[in-house]
Amino acid sequence: MRFTSFIFVLLLLLTFTLYYLPFLRKWQIQILIISSLLFYAYHQPELVFLLLFSISVNVVSSYLIVYGNPRFKKRYAIAGVVINLFILIFFKYGPLVSRSFFSSANPVGEFLLTMPLPIGISFFTFQGISLVIDVFNEKYVSNKLLVPLSFWKHTKQILFFKGFFPQLISGPIIKAHDFIPQIGFKKLQNIQWETVFKKLTVGYFLKMVVADNLKDFTFYISFPYFQGYSTLNLIVMLFGYSFQIFADFAGYSLIAIGLAKLFGYDFMENFNFPYISTSFKQFWKRWHISLSTFLMEYLYFPLGGNRKGKLRTYLNLMIVMFLGGLWHGAAWSYAVWGSFHGLALALERFFSPAKERHHDLITKFVKGIFVFAFVTLAWLLFKLPDFNQVIEYFKSIRHNGSIPIDFQLITYILMYSLPVLIYHLIYLIQAKPMFTRFQKFSYLAYALMLFLMLTNSGSPGAFIYFQF
Repeated sequence: MRFTSFIFVLLLLLTFTLYYLPFLRKWQIQILIISSLLFYAYHQPELVFLLLFSISVNVVSSYLIVYGNPRFKKRYAIAGVVINLFILIFFKYGPLVSRSFFSSANPVGEFLLTMPLPIGISFFTFQGISLVIDVFNEKYVSNKLLVPLSFWKHTKQILFFKGFFPQLISGPIIKAHDFIPQIGFKKLQNIQWETVFKKLTVGYFLKMVVADNLKDFTFYISFPYFQGYSTLNLIVMLFGYSFQIFADFAGYSLIAIGLAKLFGYDFMENFNFPYISTSFKQFWKRWHISLSTFLMEYLYFPLGGNRKGKLRTYLNLMIVMFLGGLWHGAAWSYAVWGSFHGLALALERFFSPAKERHHDLITKFVKGIFVFAFVTLAWLLFKLPDFNQVIEYFKSIRHNGSIPIDFQLITYILMYSLPVLIYHLIYLIQAKPMFTRFQKFSYLAYALMLFLMLTNSGSPGAFIYFQF
């Protein structure tokens, strides 16, 4: 169910109404659980059973870690993590395993190719892993907060934690120690209406006006359409896709954060103006923050982080980014994409001075352009997961200089990319005295966004990260 669909608006209004009715307040969590299961079941009802099985694995393993035999605590934790990973690998990477290791006539390979890809499986699996590890380590909060003695209460909490519909199918990745302590009775008068309005307005604008319009023009990056476009068109389309993927995913995250706040829950920010980054390290602190912090907490640090020497640090970076890339999709191109970023992070760390230097504005600008260009070129592996097509795209950039330029296509891409540029520019100048004087007129910007959503939304399209 898309956040932009009419059926979702109906579900949201009904859920919101029931949730805050005084005589139903003790059933708030149950109302959100039922609504979330309906939300997930809308397109793939049979896969609700997989979601429930995944939840049950985490319920049982986390409960046993706290209240089971202490001698087997580590075994329960390992079993919980392994089963979570098995579910993810079986359903998401079965086709990749089939294509890589089995012939087309092999019955095992054929079976793996028929596996459905449950929407959001990467997100709710990582949430389950965070629960098991948080309970095992008891690093952030007391286990009594995460796992109550009542097995039914624990089941209800984890069903809600993993199934809460704003983040269920495309994140942000919510960690157990951040979310579960928030569970409790919520009051209508405590809603931060201004924050909710701003998050939802910007989120829906980025999705409906920017991303949904850009997708109609970046579509021609697909094979074989790109072969008929000029070099300049191919470069502009690639940069347009970079703005599209930001608007699409950052838009989704803002909508999810706003929706969660409607029901009294706080999600972490998932994007912090990543395209102003002047280093790859900074980019990954600003892009898909919930994933990068998850990988840091649950993979990079356990591997040793930067505590075991320089060589091991570079290796850890490569392992984390390789697996982070593969998390995005069941194709080796995603692993290559992650490896490119891992290599960039490792080289940057190798050549960076031990003490950070203060760079002038021009140096920062040049570094920022370089980081953005690298990130943009790497996005081609998302749009064209087939390596041969990626190579053909670069060949077309090199050889299509004589093909006439489609200026109309370029104009549309630049026009719909402009809001993303303005969005980042506002962040850069917001501390300036001149900008603060204009802040009182910010309502005009929100009014304009609402107007454009009504008059200039693109054709509805699924969020790009649904596939992950």
